[in-house]
Amino acid sequence: MSDNRIRKVVIVGGGTAGWMVAAAMGKVLKNQYCDIRLIESEAIGTVGVGEATIPQIQLFNRMLELDENDFIRQTQGTFKLGIEFVNWGKIGDSYIHAFGDLGTPMESLQFYHFWLKVQGEEGVPGLEAYCLNSLAAYRGKFMRSINAGNSPLSNIAYAFQFDAARYAMFLRDYAQRHGVVRTEGKIVQTVLRPDDGFIEAVVLESGERVEGELFIDCSGFRGLLIEQALKTGYIDWTHWLPCDRAIAIPCAKVADPVPYTRSTAHKAGWQWRIPLQHRTGNGHVYSSDFMSEDEATAILLANLDGEPLADPKPIRFTTGKRKKFWNKNCVAIGLASGFMEPLESTSIHLVQSGIARLMSLFPNRDFDQEDIDEYNRESHSEFDRIRDFLIAHYCINQREEPFWRECQNMAIPEPLRQKIAQFKENGRVSDRKNDLFNELSWLELMYGQGLRPKGYHPLVDVLPKEEIIHRVKAVADVIERSVDIMPSHAEFIARHCRAEEVVFPTKR
Repeated sequence: MSDNRIRKVVIVGGGTAGWMVAAAMGKVLKNQYCDIRLIESEAIGTVGVGEATIPQIQLFNRMLELDENDFIRQTQGTFKLGIEFVNWGKIGDSYIHAFGDLGTPMESLQFYHFWLKVQGEEGVPGLEAYCLNSLAAYRGKFMRSINAGNSPLSNIAYAFQFDAARYAMFLRDYAQRHGVVRTEGKIVQTVLRPDDGFIEAVVLESGERVEGELFIDCSGFRGLLIEQALKTGYIDWTHWLPCDRAIAIPCAKVADPVPYTRSTAHKAGWQWRIPLQHRTGNGHVYSSDFMSEDEATAILLANLDGEPLADPKPIRFTTGKRKKFWNKNCVAIGLASGFMEPLESTSIHLVQSGIARLMSLFPNRDFDQEDIDEYNRESHSEFDRIRDFLIAHYCINQREEPFWRECQNMAIPEPLRQKIAQFKENGRVSDRKNDLFNELSWLELMYGQGLRPKGYHPLVDVLPKEEIIHRVKAVADVIERSVDIMPSHAEFIARHCRAEEVVFPTKR
């Protein structure tokens, strides 16, 4: 058999997506399989606000064989046990979408089914009391898992919060050590093969022509290759995810960072708060149909914890996805592939899953269409399921402002309508194969935003009510005692991964 392998990979764009791709390819292909080249322009810059993650990022870090403490130090990172949602159901409400387990299964059913039956009984605490991550997050505690048998401390799920620009530089150093070649330059032309429309080369402003066989488009919203060159097309989801603008700004840290991200709903959108070791990341995502940029900026500035460290950065976007994620010999990853607002910190995960999918279906120079179609099928399915989870945050609310009333009344995708209807009847949440968000995530969202089921799973009645109350109280007691043992988040960082102090210039 002839050697038909890809010899030249060209990654267009740096930032988080580009350098994640470069680092992964450098590690897996070991600088022997093919040449890997990344082209980026410092003049163009990146969006650079994707600073929060979900636990799946640990798989990526382990694949790269990163030292976690060093990774945290280099990126000014903190740990994340979940996301707190404030004012999403109605003003004054809050809940945590926590990572990890909720209670422990009983009689082959998820724990929450039993809790639904006895909630409100004397001595039975709220839902957060049965989740170590929720309780620890609110109390500012964190630790990694230890070998403690059946204790919740043996299985602590967590992710990270970090400085996106530092993360890109961290991965850039890693990728270059693994043989990736970086080229500084601005692309001014994409050359297509006349016979089949595949990308043959890109031409830089300097006049240099860079040829490749596989091109990875990490050029951000522009979609320099996937859209501007290949005219792939885009599916607009603004009718389901109505926010189309954001204002981002860092502010000074005023207290020890907490181990969770916060999302606070405002009158026509929401505000993120991501605490890092050296500063706090903030942004206001909003709908331009209901709010001006000036008003959005004023709301954000009025709700910062500390002094602003930069000027507000406006960002425009259209939620949605490409009609094809892989078109001919071009694969779009990151913002070039589509965008869903960072409500559940899925942006970096979608980069990671796109990389994993590409490595699983890595082509030869024949570019088998069946593999390309499978990549696109899997990518569309993942985007659609995450989209439905995000839509649920908007349509399940009891707020009175025009923006939120419109969200309550909008037509939603049929799979989401079915999921909400099922939960309303009996508290059940059916998982679909390969869902990123499992039934516990859906429970925390729907119950946290005020949706109450009429009943509970009928098999709960196999146990007497008194037995259920006894068991759920026992679980809450175990969680309470486990959290008591944990050190504070700040103590853990100081002991294991404290970053260098950063002094910011005074902003005038």
